[in-house]
Amino acid sequence: MSNYNTSLTYAVDIVFCIDVTGSMSPVLERVKEGAISFHKRLESAMAAKGKGISQLRLRVITYRDFADNAADAIEASEFWHIPEQTTEFESFIRRQRASGGGDEPESGLEALALAVKSDWERGLDRRRHVIAVFTDASAHPLGTGSSAFSYPPALPSTIDDLFEMWGYASSQQAVMENAAKRLLLFAPDTSPWNVIAADWNNTVYLPSQAGDGLEEVELVEIIDTIANSV
Repeated sequence: MSNYNTSLTYAVDIVFCIDVTGSMSPVLERVKEGAISFHKRLESAMAAKGKGISQLRLRVITYRDFADNAADAIEASEFWHIPEQTTEFESFIRRQRASGGGDEPESGLEALALAVKSDWERGLDRRRHVIAVFTDASAHPLGTGSSAFSYPPALPSTIDDLFEMWGYASSQQAVMENAAKRLLLFAPDTSPWNVIAADWNNTVYLPSQAGDGLEEVELVEIIDTIANSV
């Protein structure tokens, strides 16, 4: 059990999907530092609103491009319990380096699909399940490079199938809990991210320009979005 306590408490799961291709080199350090400081700042923002976190778990999925180099296209952690496993979380984040990626579209939809399929907390009374995507590039259609030995099994084959996995209030295929889920996109104003932002429910979209990175104002907005929504 974590040490987060207040009168109104929530179990919060957050999955960071981070583009670590070469083009992210100018901004990746800011994204990493933002991810590392995220949980402490979220705790403070929620405490200011009279809310607390009874259980906090963080997961990280970093990605490049299966069509360029399948061997290093995806690296996904399990969920870490915070603060107990903060060292392991920070170590995973800090060792990430921007490299590779080949052409401009990357394997962002595969990373998002893996995030949606996470082993989300189901048992506690109040829950929030958050996916935060950080990228400066568009994404290949799902399945690009799927013949690679390391391509994750059982992923959706189209973006429409991925939307069904994300689900809406009456969806029979949804794998996430509608009331609990939130998707935060820090991504360029290009397909598929702007399509997802327009069509998917419970989504906050913060369009970025390539090379601009994660600015302080966006990080504050993301944290406030979560704190205000629980």
